[in-house]
Amino acid sequence: MMKVLNFGELLLRICPDGEGEWLAENKLPFYVGGAELNVATALALWEVPSAYFSALPDNFMSAQILDYINKCKIDSSRIKRSGDRLGLYYLPKGKDLKNAGVIYDRANSSFATLKPNSLNWDEIFKEVSWFHFSTICPALNQDAADLCLEAVKAASARGITISIDLNYRAKLWKYGKQPIDVVPELVKYADLIMGNVWAAEQMLDIPVPSDIHEVGTKENYLKQAEATSKAIIHKFSKCKNVANTFRFDYKEGIRYYTTLFTNNQLFVSKEYLSEKILDRVGSGDCYMAGLIYGFYNQHQPQQILEFATGAAYNKLYIPSDCTTATVQDVNQTIAQND
Repeated sequence: MMKVLNFGELLLRICPDGEGEWLAENKLPFYVGGAELNVATALALWEVPSAYFSALPDNFMSAQILDYINKCKIDSSRIKRSGDRLGLYYLPKGKDLKNAGVIYDRANSSFATLKPNSLNWDEIFKEVSWFHFSTICPALNQDAADLCLEAVKAASARGITISIDLNYRAKLWKYGKQPIDVVPELVKYADLIMGNVWAAEQMLDIPVPSDIHEVGTKENYLKQAEATSKAIIHKFSKCKNVANTFRFDYKEGIRYYTTLFTNNQLFVSKEYLSEKILDRVGSGDCYMAGLIYGFYNQHQPQQILEFATGAAYNKLYIPSDCTTATVQDVNQTIAQND
């Protein structure tokens, strides 16, 4: 079976507690992650043939990480061994990556030092039918942005389905470019775009009314999801599917629902409400994986949407960057929240 290839930087997340007890206890929890690896891990767990491209230094830590990836049943054969270091980020458990407290330590990492015109796309896209990456990649530096453009052109030329997650990380866009300068050129090649209406405004110049939060009704948010989706498809003619997530704070937890616009119709998921959650990181990646899982298996739009949304909600209770929930676990979550 043809594989889904995820393309992006592998990261280690270091999780100091908010009170500083890690200093007294001399220990820091950590997780292996990175947006695209999170997607690849979920797909492999759900028995979708999964491959991953990144760059790692040639040392014993990378060898151990590669062994971990292989045990997750992800094809790691495309991973390039180059550069000097792994990318890191620091975020206390339970916090959101959009939180101002996130600390990135990714400069001059193996992935960030990859150069354009240095990769063999024939080898990278061998036996691949779907290519996925997020806008975290082109946020790193100009070389990474150029490499992403190379990748989508190469994938498109080979008839490979392309998906992109409009992840916005303000702390990463520091090389003189803004998302609007880079992302639209990449999105031109996408078949499936996932994000939210505010990311589409920030990255694709699709406007959102300034009073949307003042109105604050679900009906109005869904109306905007449809308007944004139609505008994206009109502006980027290759795109046929647009997914939007709506995640709002509710006490110590969240209110969560999503939409999928496909075949000129807006599909809306069931709504999830939780007063407390465990770990926000990776929920959006799990949602993206759920979309790919559904489209790859040619499920119906509502089924695709409900599985992706249930998987994302389930991830909020798993303390790691990637999900450990099986298809059966996700379906159980959906059933329990009817």
